[in-house]
Amino acid sequence: MTYLQITLKIAEANRGAAAGIYQKYKAPFLATVAGARSKELLVREADLQVLHGFDSRESAEAYLRSELFTADVVASLKPLLDAAPDVRIYQVA
Repeated sequence: MTYLQITLKIAEANRGAAAGIYQKYKAPFLATVAGARSKELLVREADLQVLHGFDSRESAEAYLRSELFTADVVASLKPLLDAAPDVRIYQVA
């Protein structure tokens, strides 16, 4: 299992809109992205994290280059971001 973690700095006033974007793209992500296994939104006081589960590192990296991610998700979130997202990939040992 591989996890793609994207940490988003979004003002509290914009978090509802960000959660709406998460909900909008969760089902298409799970239904169409090769190797996708899960997607969760984690809300913290300082930021939001989206944790994506994949079958492999290659699948996670391919998603980052996909049209769904670059043209849809990123474009929708961009006006809400207070800083560049922190993107990390972790593999289960």
